[in-house]
Amino acid sequence: MPQISIIDTISDPGKQGRANEDRFGYNKHSAFVLDGATGLGDRQFMEGYGSDAAWIAEFGTTRLAERLDALADPATVLRQISEEARDIFVAVAGDQPRYAWPLCSLTGLQATPTGFRWFGLGDSCLYLLHDDGQSDFVIPIPGTYEWEQHQAAKHIARVGGIGKAGVANDDPTTLEDLRRGRARQNTPDGTTWTFGIVPEAADHLVAADVPVHDGGATAILCSDGTADLVALYKLYDPATLIRRAATAGLKALVTELRHYERELDPDGLKFPRYKQSDDATAILLRLEA
Repeated sequence: MPQISIIDTISDPGKQGRANEDRFGYNKHSAFVLDGATGLGDRQFMEGYGSDAAWIAEFGTTRLAERLDALADPATVLRQISEEARDIFVAVAGDQPRYAWPLCSLTGLQATPTGFRWFGLGDSCLYLLHDDGQSDFVIPIPGTYEWEQHQAAKHIARVGGIGKAGVANDDPTTLEDLRRGRARQNTPDGTTWTFGIVPEAADHLVAADVPVHDGGATAILCSDGTADLVALYKLYDPATLIRRAATAGLKALVTELRHYERELDPDGLKFPRYKQSDDATAILLRLEA
């Protein structure tokens, strides 16, 4: 039976005093990272979690850990969880504009009786290093990191930096742009499907078999905040990222990340982004066939 073993985990908030909207979870047969999208509404509805984004990430993580065994279909499980989340959110919040609906990206691995399956929604990803040295990078929306950097660069060019608050949505013009894009998510008119309170998003879950070469493989599941080490700062490629994590630990990677964000480029002038520091979450794991 294929096996997943957890080596290391981390979830580091992007800013002290602001809710960490990332979550990670795992059980005997699966592991996953959920990255809540920072809310764009005028208020918070789900109390006790720091933000609605943190609530949906927590809601999804706990239920995936309970339900995603070796035989379960991830899309079916996610649809059921989304239906439950929708009912709970609507009961509390009532009718809200789509840009205020809580949602998150997702990346996960499942050990099935016949092998490994990756699945995902949004912009969280998988880095994989086989024992023979070959490496892979898998993300639900190819090119999404480059597109977001391009959009963030336009905000920075207009206002002269990320902004004093450390988040671009503090700017009214950028906030309206972000709200328009968020409202198109999980609709036929949009290009992005995420996990949240739209059960139909499960029909758009991206999934792929993960062949493991002789010996096995080491992998990182992570949110886009961690992926910036590769996608934005270019400190690593998939193979060297995993090797660094396996030898120094995930905490060392996050320390490097924060150095770039807070000391070398706090205003995003060299490395354009919407936040000075995003939440950074990752699971380092081992796949044995």
